[in-house]
Amino acid sequence: MSGATSGPPGFNKFRAGARRPITVSAGELVKTSRLPGGGELPLVVEPAVEGVDAPAWAAAHREQVEGWLLRHGAVLFRGFALPTAERFEELARAVSPDLLDYGERSSPRSEIRQGIYTSTDHPADQHIHFHNEQSYTRRWPMKLWFYCLRAAEEGGATPLADGREVLRALSPEVRERFAGKRVAYVRNYVEGIGLSWQEAFQTTERAAVEEYCRAASIGFAWGEGGRLTTRQIFDAVVRHPKTGEPLWFEHAAFFHVSSLEPEVREAFVNEYGPDDLPFNTFYGDGSPIEDSALEEIRGAYRRAAVRFPWREGDALLIDNMLTSHGREPFKGPRKILVAMAELHFRQAG
Repeated sequence: MSGATSGPPGFNKFRAGARRPITVSAGELVKTSRLPGGGELPLVVEPAVEGVDAPAWAAAHREQVEGWLLRHGAVLFRGFALPTAERFEELARAVSPDLLDYGERSSPRSEIRQGIYTSTDHPADQHIHFHNEQSYTRRWPMKLWFYCLRAAEEGGATPLADGREVLRALSPEVRERFAGKRVAYVRNYVEGIGLSWQEAFQTTERAAVEEYCRAASIGFAWGEGGRLTTRQIFDAVVRHPKTGEPLWFEHAAFFHVSSLEPEVREAFVNEYGPDDLPFNTFYGDGSPIEDSALEEIRGAYRRAAVRFPWREGDALLIDNMLTSHGREPFKGPRKILVAMAELHFRQAG
């Protein structure tokens, strides 16, 4: 009865459709490596033997995955049998059982399954600048999952940057300026441009928006024609709640008007004026952020950036505070799915 002793107890539950007995320990079912030139970010996890069931393995080794994530900032699951959104969801929920709804939205997404969304529906020929998901709000997901259902024919990478490295790359003057003044995020919900306030707050009731804003300490005002303006002031230099490490965490450069393509920026300013743009950022005291500071921030991201081409079936887990992400332009169909988990609340003040 050799088939009854094909491996250590519990081994078969980590295998999908096991074909033959293999005598390896459960801990040897996966192997880890680094991307060429990628440094610590991300850690690549691959099956060490054929047929490893990634969701089952991850559920049994959640603490190990958590440790990898805190050290490296991102974990890339590659080479596992994850051909569908359903299998991706199983993996995500194995590590993060309670996936989040996408609230206080800033970009259009389509919900594929509960807690599973398309990545931002942004024009394919444009960059999405580095940012930490929902760092413009008082609450954000600690974990982000990305899944490649279909890789682009050309381009379309999701570059990553370690927020600890970005902070170290900034000059003391810029760090101190942002630490002292903080960042003001101003949004004008302009009809026909970006998301409406109804979509952003997932309601059609003004009273519900006002109640949400008061509870989240969001400054708000209604203008002519029902236009909503919101304002929030947050730190860009923060400490990770688990590791205690200082890091750079923001949307300041991404939401700043200078991130727009020059012709788009000119058109928006001419149409709405500098104070009524759909998105813009300032120092917390209302003064403008210097172009030199914004360029220094973008340069720090470029120096810290790690990129890799997506492979279909890849699943990427990132710590949303330790690691920022962006998106490169692409050609051809591309389908990246996203899930968010572990809501974290920023303290008032």
